[in-house]
Parts: sequence; structure tokens; C-alpha cells
Amino acid sequence: MTTTLAANRPAYDGKALDLTGKSGARAFRNTLATVLIVLCFLIALVPLLWILWTVVSKGYHLLLDANWWSQSQRGITVRRVGGGAYHAIMGTLIMSLLCALIAVPIAVMGAVYLVEYGKGTKAAKVVSFMIDILTGVPSIVAALFVYAVWITVLGFNRVGFAVSLALVLLMLPVVLRSTEEMLKLVPDELREAAYALGVPKWKTILKIVVPTAFGGIITGVMLGLARVMGETAPLLILVGYSKNINTNPFDGFMGALPTMINQDRTELALQPAADRVWAAALTLILLVLLLNILARTIARFSTIKSK
Repeated sequence: MTTTLAANRPAYDGKALDLTGKSGARAFRNTLATVLIVLCFLIALVPLLWILWTVVSKGYHLLLDANWWSQSQRGITVRRVGGGAYHAIMGTLIMSLLCALIAVPIAVMGAVYLVEYGKGTKAAKVVSFMIDILTGVPSIVAALFVYAVWITVLGFNRVGFAVSLALVLLMLPVVLRSTEEMLKLVPDELREAAYALGVPKWKTILKIVVPTAFGGIITGVMLGLARVMGETAPLLILVGYSKNINTNPFDGFMGALPTMINQDRTELALQPAADRVWAAALTLILLVLLLNILARTIARFSTIKSK
């Protein structure tokens, strides 16, 4: 029997088998796929770089003036050079941060419920379905809804806080979905190890699950802020534009960078107005960039380190 198997075994010529080579067809397909992916990346990069170059080249010179960061547009007409964007920067930051203070806790707790407590239940399916619907709601619809409740029904005035409420409806689904996905990526072994040690579920979530996913949660928050900071419809409907400095979101009109751009966009033929439009757009981009850098720094030093 052994002799028969040895006779049927193929002869070995002493050369090593080459398993790393590719056939001609496979090598061609691999090269073609690589070229297509790089080409698509470059095509997607072109409009981004084009937009950035246009905004930076046309708006950077006003940002070099200290008055841009310290003064408002009070008393400045579309034909007049001068003034700054301090009122609009403060208004944008105040309304966006108010929105985040309301939306982030609700979104994080909603995601925790969907992943940790309500998995597979009918209530979780209803919540998930409603979040999907809320994701597709246009900003003007959210603004009209808040207008109907805040102003028409409750009788309050048009103020910055009403804008924050409308922005909550836009930010909430973005943060909730991203947080939900980050919580799902936390290994079940970490939860099971904590349960085996007798740690309660709520403490496991608070001390282990959320800190492990903290970097991804912060990224979702930044995506949500970037989504709402550039919205214009809620600002136009729920608060009037003011060229004065107003840091009270519960009283009076407030300036914001999107409405500052909208204020001067109809007079782009006038150089002072056009310069302010591009400078305000660049300022908004820089604010989002700085918030992202700050958030990534916080996430880097707050995430649980593996030993």
C-alpha cells in the first residue's frame, strides 16, 4: 500500500513553489482597480481644493485685520469698508453650543438605549424609524415647526434660542446614529468581563462602554455641529439679523455668520460687500476646523488606553 502511494506521488524537482505571483489577468484587474480608485479620489479632491482656494484667496485679507475679530458691523453700510464679524462669530457660537448642550445628551442616551437596553424590542424599532425620518427633514421644515410652536402657539418672540431648538432637530439624528454605531463596535467581551466581576449594567455602560467609544462619539458631535453651523433657513425664520453685538440668546435679534453672508450677498457688485461675504465664509470654515481639532484633542486624551 505504501509503495503504491509513493508511486502515485508527483516527483519533486527541488524548486520552491512560487505562490506570490499573479496571473496576467489578475495583475491587470488589480492595476485597473487601483487606478480607478486613485482617479475617483482625485476627482473628489478637485472641487474641495477649488472651493478652499477660492474662499481663502478672496477672504483671507480681512481676517488679517484685528478689527475683524473685535468689532461688529454697527453703522457699516454695504458700500463702506470697515467693521468686523465679532457679533456674527459670537452669535454662531452661542446658538450652536446651545444646540449641542440640548442635542448631545439626548442623542447619546438614545443611542445607549438602542444598543444596550432596547435591542430587538418594538420600542427600539419605533425610535430607530423616527430617527431615520428625522434625518431627512429639511432645515426649513424644522424651522417652521419651531416657529409654529415657539411663536404662534406659545407667543414668544423671535430669538436665538428658538434657532437652537430648530438646530437640535437637525443635529440629533446625526449624533445619535454615529454614537449608536460606535457603541456597537465596543467588544462584548468588555461588557461580559464587567458583568462577571459583579459590576452593574449602568456602571458598565458609564465606565467602560461609553469611554471606549468616546473618540467616535466626539467625531459624531463634530459632524453634527458642522451640519448645523452653516444652516441659514432657521436663522432667517426664527431670529432677525442684527449688526450689533448681542450675546443674550433669549432677547433680541442676533447676528450669525450665515446671515451675515446672506445680508451682503445681494450686493456682490460692491467690493466691500463682496469682501465681507468671502471673509465670513472663511471664518465659518475656520471655526468648524478649530472645533474639530479641539474635539480630537479631547478625545485623544480622554479615551481609555490599552495596557
